[in-house]
Amino acid sequence: MTATDESVEPPTLTGDDVLRIDDADFAAGRVALVTGAASGIGRATSLVLAANGLTVVATDVDEDGLAETRDRGDELDFPGDIHPEPADLTDDEHLESVVDAAAGYGDLAYLANVAGMQHISPLDEFPMEVYDRMQDVMLRAPVYLSKLVLPHLRDSGGGSVGNMASVHGHYVTADKVAYNVAKFGLRGLTQSIAAEGAGTVRSFSVSTGYVKTPLVTDQIPDTAEQRGISVQEVVEDVMLGQSRTKEMMEPVDVGNLFAFGFSKHATHLNGGDLLFDGGMTLTYE
Repeated sequence: MTATDESVEPPTLTGDDVLRIDDADFAAGRVALVTGAASGIGRATSLVLAANGLTVVATDVDEDGLAETRDRGDELDFPGDIHPEPADLTDDEHLESVVDAAAGYGDLAYLANVAGMQHISPLDEFPMEVYDRMQDVMLRAPVYLSKLVLPHLRDSGGGSVGNMASVHGHYVTADKVAYNVAKFGLRGLTQSIAAEGAGTVRSFSVSTGYVKTPLVTDQIPDTAEQRGISVQEVVEDVMLGQSRTKEMMEPVDVGNLFAFGFSKHATHLNGGDLLFDGGMTLTYE
């Protein structure tokens, strides 16, 4: 198996991949705000929600990537429109502006906090400026966005916040302190929203193992070369060694989970976590 094997290439989302949900609230007059929407899970979530008829406001610092997300939705002729709204999640004025923009398209009812970063370094060597930026993007921004959207979710007649957590919000691995702390924090945010939502505003988190995003797959060939092993061995032994399912999820699989979590079928999902990790965290040999 080579480093270009399609099994580790980020896949292209098609209409056949999307979970279609029968929900009267999934309509053009209701708006979903999605962060990290220029690629990977954020792009897939934007496309899945647009496929289900919602108006999607897609935000990211990558303007070109956002345009590609919108264009892909157009190519697939999804019923919901995708509106790119570039923003820097570390800038409060940008966050306020993107929420105002989203509310201008209709009833802002859903927030998907997806944007993420990664940096690998031992704790005693971890650069604090990188730590601070990761917390700003992955934890502070979701907290502030949730604060800003709560009045809109209540005014819309009820909505939900979905947070992209991780298996690293259940257990940790070495050399990922900023990522680990942020993902545990997102689960705390999820439960805090549920505690204060009064049954009108729900929240949930999504926890997965490795997903075929560019952030993940771009690392695989280098890891294979560094360790002198095959790409398949990197995927199955290094990345999925503790998982019972020896295949990475695709971004659309995660987008489908967000769509389900936002839907009427998840009424009792409030403060809970959708753990889809192939048995990585709760089983052992």
